[in-house]
Amino acid sequence: VQLQASGGGLVQAGGSLRLTCAASGRTLSRNAMGWFRQAPGKERDVIAAINWNGGSVYYADSVKGRFTISRDNAKSTVYLQMNSLKPEDTAVYYCAARRATDWALATSEMKYAYWGQGTQVTVSS
Repeated sequence: VQLQASGGGLVQAGGSLRLTCAASGRTLSRNAMGWFRQAPGKERDVIAAINWNGGSVYYADSVKGRFTISRDNAKSTVYLQMNSLKPEDTAVYYCAARRATDWALATSEMKYAYWGQGTQVTVSS
């Protein structure tokens, strides 16, 4: 499975971006998915996760109420809508997929088998 993350860019504080994670090589309709981010000098952290059918989602406290994760299984695509962006949201954002047998969402990156290449999000003040 190859994951391609896109949609990052430079935005002013208070603005919005939508990240897209598209899969190729295999459908992701049964894989739980997650979005992670890594700021300079910091560890990579989970910010949002979704189970295989979208019925269960997780958000880190830092993005709760501002970010929304969703998925379109017909397109093997996962989205991260980011609103009210803050300078502290600046980071490289990664999408990840669990194995097809792992339907439940997870918050540990150790439980994800496939990773996209990352997309840079920069929020200016």
